[in-house]
Amino acid sequence: MFPGELLFVPGSVRNLGGTMVAHPFRDVLPAITTPFREGDEVDHEFLARHANWLLEHGCRGIIPLGSLGEGATLDFDEKLAILRTLVAVSGERPVMPGVAALSTRQAGKLAEAAAEAGCRGLMVLPAYVHQGQLREAEAHVSAVIGATDLPCMLYNNPPAYGTDFTPACIERLCERHPNLVAVKESSGDARRVTAVLALLGDRIDCCVGLDDMCVEGVGVGARGWVAGLVNAFPKESVRLFEWARDGRHDEAMALYRWFLPLLRLDTVPEFVQLIKLVQQQVDMGSERVRAPRQPVAGELRESALKVIERALRTRPEVV
Repeated sequence: MFPGELLFVPGSVRNLGGTMVAHPFRDVLPAITTPFREGDEVDHEFLARHANWLLEHGCRGIIPLGSLGEGATLDFDEKLAILRTLVAVSGERPVMPGVAALSTRQAGKLAEAAAEAGCRGLMVLPAYVHQGQLREAEAHVSAVIGATDLPCMLYNNPPAYGTDFTPACIERLCERHPNLVAVKESSGDARRVTAVLALLGDRIDCCVGLDDMCVEGVGVGARGWVAGLVNAFPKESVRLFEWARDGRHDEAMALYRWFLPLLRLDTVPEFVQLIKLVQQQVDMGSERVRAPRQPVAGELRESALKVIERALRTRPEVV
């Protein structure tokens, strides 16, 4: 037994959000940004409008409270308020928040609260700050996955979190938890997608977790894309994924070549500020972030604005 599992009664909170969604972690899933007003409070009015805009353009569901959503800077009550706003506007489209905290106990409570708020799934992250050994990270995510019956996606991002959930580790977790149905793969190595699928096959859905690995990941079997630049370009993001998925190689690659300079903004430490800057430039949001982050400045800002300006000037017609 994993030590962390003693904190919860597995499955003690059931799905309260209505009919379960089959394969919720497929297609394009925005890692939605968290909008702030000038006074640093969450802008729920814009959050609802933004989420509705993304869903209207074909996104499958919404993933709030992740790294791009500045989840680590949000209080527990702020997180719950965000989830309630998104559940209210999403209808039957699933809201599946990132679940992370400093402790396993806190993460489990957030998982339970998300289920009670009507969320349809969870994206389970390693604990904040503490990296530790793989056995500790495995115990942590196992406890969180076991805190509800909601379908869960494990988030593997070794560069960002210092923890690498190997294919063998994912297999162990799948054996313990029938509700672990997906993995978000953000190692940056398409071979990891093939390794997970070779071991687990249809038992699990693999999602691309980096914006500039969409076509490569889908090409080797990924069935979902947890995307960042979709916050500003939902139509292009949905078409890119669909064309890659459906084997429309020439069309996908033509759109990918245009999109890649923007998508690479998702792969640097300032990705939150940069993606919010893109949103601001397309009149769908503000670049306001929560401290200690600050809007990008200097050479990085200038180079990003050039990328955005060129992309808007050469933006293709996508039906």
